Amino acid sequence: MNNLPEKYFDATEFENIKELIYNCAKVYEKNTAFIIKHKDNKEVEYEYITYKQLLEDVNCFGTSLYELGYKGKRVAIVGRNKYEWVVAHLANLLGGIISIPLDKELQVDELESCLCRSKADVVIFDEKYLKNIEEIKSRNNSELKEYICMNKIDNYKNIHDLIQEGRSHIKQGKNEYIDAKIDSYNMSILLFTSGTTSKSKAVMLSQNNITSNVYAMQLVEKFYTTDVNLAFLPFHHIFGSTEMIVMLACGVPIAFPDGLRYIAQNLREYKVSVFVGVPILIESIYKKIEKEVEKQGKEKVVNIAKKVSNVFLKCKIDIRKKLFKSILDALGGHMRFVISGGAPLDKKVAKGFNELGIKIVQGYGLTETSPVIAAENDKKVKYGSVGFPMYNVQIELENKDENGIGEIKAKGPNVMLGYYENEEETKKVLKDGWFYTGDLGYFDKEGYLFITGRRKDMIVLKNGKKVFPEELETLVNRIDVVEECMVFALPDGRDKNDVKLSVKVVYNKDEVNEKYPNITIEELQKNIWNQIKEINKTLPPYKYIKNMILTNEELIKTTTKKVKRNEEMKIILGTN
Repeated sequence: MNNLPEKYFDATEFENIKELIYNCAKVYEKNTAFIIKHKDNKEVEYEYITYKQLLEDVNCFGTSLYELGYKGKRVAIVGRNKYEWVVAHLANLLGGIISIPLDKELQVDELESCLCRSKADVVIFDEKYLKNIEEIKSRNNSELKEYICMNKIDNYKNIHDLIQEGRSHIKQGKNEYIDAKIDSYNMSILLFTSGTTSKSKAVMLSQNNITSNVYAMQLVEKFYTTDVNLAFLPFHHIFGSTEMIVMLACGVPIAFPDGLRYIAQNLREYKVSVFVGVPILIESIYKKIEKEVEKQGKEKVVNIAKKVSNVFLKCKIDIRKKLFKSILDALGGHMRFVISGGAPLDKKVAKGFNELGIKIVQGYGLTETSPVIAAENDKKVKYGSVGFPMYNVQIELENKDENGIGEIKAKGPNVMLGYYENEEETKKVLKDGWFYTGDLGYFDKEGYLFITGRRKDMIVLKNGKKVFPEELETLVNRIDVVEECMVFALPDGRDKNDVKLSVKVVYNKDEVNEKYPNITIEELQKNIWNQIKEINKTLPPYKYIKNMILTNEELIKTTTKKVKRNEEMKIILGTN
């Protein structure tokens, strides 16, 4: 089944990223592309990088890479979201150099492994990670020939000096880099999946994989040059880097966050109107809104206001911005659009944001699909769904059960070339042009796609009934002091062939201390367990949670905030 959405907006499709960036520099030449904050003690200054300057910096740095002998080579990037990261990545892509964005949070052994497996010739690194880079350099196990820092430090070349050197080379007529022809369909980006297994796979993507997805997103979501985007999602993650290119394609200025603790401040500081994030962050922001409303004793007033605004909306009159001004001001006062991806979003949170006047849409995709294969769009939203297939993507369900749930497979120009030097794994997921996602889902009667969970995480009970942990986790996460949780199958001692549904709950110490200052851990356990029993009453008996583990220690996760279920189970079962 495939329901192609309409083209709601006009967009130009480009064959590769070089064409796209050159078009941006022409159309938005004097517009701001990036906002950079410079701190000097207590003094703060802002630098506004235009699209024209962005292209000049990219071409100058790329020219220096060519002059250093790295034409056609492989360049890895390790660092925080910052302007220098963008320049490095785009310089690779516009010059036909293979770009290898690496997770800055990797431990030194894992980082070294990725550098070796990818056969990187150069690593461009953030000075914050100098210790890891120097450790790798001292081991001398990789094929690295050059170490370039994003900012000026002793004993290393740096991007800023190389931009200046490149400018001199261009003035001397050295235009080989600028004139480089791009192969739009060969491997241009090598991305390691975060994965939840010990060894990540390296995904080979072409520039056309990315630009086809950028085009599809522009057809169904509207961005304005008056918007401001806060680049919170890490650029080494495909969702973060593709969305960054979407923003550039639409002429949207991009600002960089100071860190998780400063999100609210940054939203106000930059007057952010567009935010792209993962559910764990978006749900955290919404919980803070709810907490503030509760603290001020305004729950009843806000609920009445929501009902009033919904009545007006039916008459096509939108008064939400006025009704909820104080709440929206806490988010900077300019927020209009939130995009969620990477994991299922609680539909209560999606509904809550929309009721306040902030449009929120959910998308679905994977590193292997560049990334988006389905999304809610500007006109069609259904809470709990991930919307419709992207315009240029086909989606079908394989091996559907009696409830219409099957494995999601996708076909389109955004599907990866394969896993690097891993033909065996590639053949498992790429069959006759279809990419088998490993996710299970179903279409409703209107054609909306719903994700039920990962095939490998599905719990099959003795009676054949299927339980998807994510569904129950969403409900447990709504309990006020619950920070996060993981639902799992615990072997039932009474019957070796059966399991009982259990949950590991992580409570928020600060919230517990604030809400229940004198509570004992036994009383807290009883309180949360009673609320889980209330959740059970809303479910069919086979989905009842029958056991709980309580802790304040964060669950083991990938750097993209996905729980490593296998690692958690080793701890629970005492096998690690």
